[in-house]
Amino acid sequence: MKLPLLLVFTFILISQIEHSECRQISWFPNVIDTISNKTSELSNYVREKGRRIKHFYVENVRKKITSYLGLNNGDTNYIERPEDRQSRINRQFRNIVIEAESSKNNLFDTIAPAAVEYKCTNEDPMIHMTTPQLIAVHGYRAESHTVVTDDGYILTIHRIPYSKNAENKVSPRKTVLMHHGLLGSSADWILAGPEKGLGYILSEAGYDVWLANVRGNTYSRAHVSRDIDSFEFWNFTFHDVSQHDLPAVIDYIMEVKGWDAKINYIGHSMGTTVLFALLSTKTQYNKILRAGYALAPVAYMTDIKSPIKLLARYSDNIEYLMKLLGANEFLPQNAVLRWLSKHACEINHYEEAICENSMFVLCGHDERQFNRSLLPIILGHVPAGASTRTLVHYAQEIKQSGRFQQFDYGPVDNFKAYGTVTPPEYQLHKITLPIALFSSQNDWLAGEGDVSNLYVQLVNPIEHYIVPLKEFNHIDFLWAVDAPTLVYTKLLQLLEKGVSKSVDEDLLDNNLLDD
Repeated sequence: MKLPLLLVFTFILISQIEHSECRQISWFPNVIDTISNKTSELSNYVREKGRRIKHFYVENVRKKITSYLGLNNGDTNYIERPEDRQSRINRQFRNIVIEAESSKNNLFDTIAPAAVEYKCTNEDPMIHMTTPQLIAVHGYRAESHTVVTDDGYILTIHRIPYSKNAENKVSPRKTVLMHHGLLGSSADWILAGPEKGLGYILSEAGYDVWLANVRGNTYSRAHVSRDIDSFEFWNFTFHDVSQHDLPAVIDYIMEVKGWDAKINYIGHSMGTTVLFALLSTKTQYNKILRAGYALAPVAYMTDIKSPIKLLARYSDNIEYLMKLLGANEFLPQNAVLRWLSKHACEINHYEEAICENSMFVLCGHDERQFNRSLLPIILGHVPAGASTRTLVHYAQEIKQSGRFQQFDYGPVDNFKAYGTVTPPEYQLHKITLPIALFSSQNDWLAGEGDVSNLYVQLVNPIEHYIVPLKEFNHIDFLWAVDAPTLVYTKLLQLLEKGVSKSVDEDLLDNNLLDD
């Protein structure tokens, strides 16, 4: 360090001697000023170089490393870019797939540890109650009905026939059929309790409430000839639910209520998918139902934020995807409960957050609207079971962006099943039933663009209502703290708008639509 300073000093001294007009003693103060200025310039240069080196390190080294590892290295100012986050998620998912392949396990059995580290200590008996038991606990009349589909599946549907304090213990003419989404059950509509559960709210509003359960879930795990552990039992998608389960349930309710009854249909997520698939293929049900109300409607799937889109890349190889996810049932309860039990029992703040993220990983999460006190009872009833092929069908919808279509078996088998090498699209223009759509801006599965596209395809739309809360998400339609004010009040208004119409007027409306 001394040598550079000496050279700088010598250079300055010579410069002063050569350029000084008067070679007197007056040059000395100028030398001091010059040395000071040059020193300042040198310091600034070093600082600037240091800043550039740091910037290069942050942009080209640290961010890449932390992005790859999924860390922020404790830097609160670091913001992960969306493309980096997506790349990291893709890498992590590929690692899970590789691990599943190497260990010959199902994908979610790889995620879930085989050993449960905690034993649940929560003794709330409601966690273990069935849907009818939960309804009865709150003082309502609960009924269970058994329905057999035309292809042999034995379904159990539940009913709240009249309100809690009804003077006349006769079910009202106003009727509503509620249909759950993927991995759900009839319990979805009543888990939030009498004050916030939509099933109870509709009952108190004077409706005869019917709660559907699809084949394969907790309440519909039987078949007249197929063993529940067989591939044949689980060889179905949401299309089969729309063609067999939903018609069987609607027909059964009509038999109980009378064929002049008009059923209002309320579906959530997959519950909307099966409605659209039914009405566009078995068009007679457009006249049997009164109106449809679709919460978080799923048909087109181009704007997907959910990690479920990671499966879309494998959707062409059905056998491979089913090998990873499980050949029969997707997310069977034993695997999921092993996965979540580490975080759901003996909950502290940190473990609770992890558990919530695990539960809502496919659908998004709104922390402020989620009622944490419901977590134990939700974990006791969800997931209720679904076929892997149903998830594969949704993965195909994502990959075939912009097409709402039947199951893709591949060119050869498609030709055998449909007579074409590509699966047919659902003809939405054939849906004449009045339908209202309810969507939200933070929905990972029912994106705004997709719902808007669906709305313009409908022949007889009622309204497209967007929840006025930016953070509201896919699951919030069921269990959000403010769901009654943000969603259910509007839903009840739309339900009541046409209630004053007589049956003849309804039939006249449908006849006009047919013309």
